[in-house]
Amino acid sequence: MADIFHLSTFLHRPIFDQAGDRIGRVQDLVARLGDDAHPPIVGAVIRIEGRDLFLPIKKIGGLAEGRVTFQGRRVDLRRFERRPGELLLAEDLLARHLINLVRGRLIIANEIELAEVNGRWEVIGVDSGRRPFLRRIFGPGIASHVKSDTLVDFASIEPFVSHVPTARLRIPYRKLAKLHPAQIADLVEQASHEEGEEIIEAVGLDRELEADVFEELDTTHQLEFLEGRSDVDAARLLARMEPDNAADLISEIDQERRMPILEKLPESQRVRVRNLLSYNADTAGGLMNLDYVSVAEDATVGEALEAIRRSNAPTESLHTVFVLDWMGHPLGACPIATLVRTRESELAINVARTHLTHVHPQWDLHRVARKMSDFNLTVLPVLDEEHGQMIGVVTVDDLLEVMLPQGWRREFGMSAVEE
Repeated sequence: MADIFHLSTFLHRPIFDQAGDRIGRVQDLVARLGDDAHPPIVGAVIRIEGRDLFLPIKKIGGLAEGRVTFQGRRVDLRRFERRPGELLLAEDLLARHLINLVRGRLIIANEIELAEVNGRWEVIGVDSGRRPFLRRIFGPGIASHVKSDTLVDFASIEPFVSHVPTARLRIPYRKLAKLHPAQIADLVEQASHEEGEEIIEAVGLDRELEADVFEELDTTHQLEFLEGRSDVDAARLLARMEPDNAADLISEIDQERRMPILEKLPESQRVRVRNLLSYNADTAGGLMNLDYVSVAEDATVGEALEAIRRSNAPTESLHTVFVLDWMGHPLGACPIATLVRTRESELAINVARTHLTHVHPQWDLHRVARKMSDFNLTVLPVLDEEHGQMIGVVTVDDLLEVMLPQGWRREFGMSAVEE
């Protein structure tokens, strides 16, 4: 295994010519981002008589031995200018937030780790632990070649680049798309506003993913990132959110923007959101989702399973299929586990729970929670006051989201920046 070297040990180190005379000092190392998991070091920024100049890596020797030397004949005296795709390791990465794509967390780059692999210098990792601070205090001899247990492979890292002057680098959407929307939302909430905007911009390439991430953000961040959008853009985003989540967000938007945004929603979404806005947010009606799976009373188990396959309802609502009569009155509920264990030719109503545990739209959340807990349900139907019509469902994930205290992820360290 190649020895690991620390960026901090090269910074501000003198650089000598081949005659042994000091000609300047190392200001930074330059890496090139591309398809390489470990970006190659392409050169160094050196300061000579107050000017920052660039030296290609092929003209630099002695990095591994600790004495940096210039191995060329002449130094190009043109001032250093960053090229597209280049990162300055100290200026752009050191002590900044980076995204750990494996864990879906932000880390702070307390050290950048380098190695010479097959004759090429590469950026191999980032150390987010406290060891770099100890090394700076007590000197480079402290564990100088020992791998830290907080070292993260650079292949799993994504830097923020909004501060990079060339502004030609962007977080690749394909990398963020591997994370769950809740993990991406956690990243946004941990980050600064500019970093959060960069993440939102990246996931915005997939409009559905962008909406999913917005649904996972807390209200403060939702409003923060809607503030800079036009009413048209805000309506476009809300149109892709689940109606209950869209209604919750619209109810928090400033009054003067609320109606213009609502009017720009597609008609079907606008009708649903208006319906949900008629209920208090802290009731079953304000929490319910209008999309669920239902079949007729003469439907077979096979037809119920096919209805699940065809449904556009949220995944959380698919755990139960409801059986309705020809007038739309609820007759029973079939958990998906029961359906998959039953012969497809059997009538769904024959395996349904016909004593339908339910709530009404005006019930408060604590009453809803007790009902769901008492009967071990993950999907709870909401019936009108006359028990004649089923108007929506409450899912356990939505209930948990509103019952848990605001900021609970932060309070319990779920979204803290790793050190």
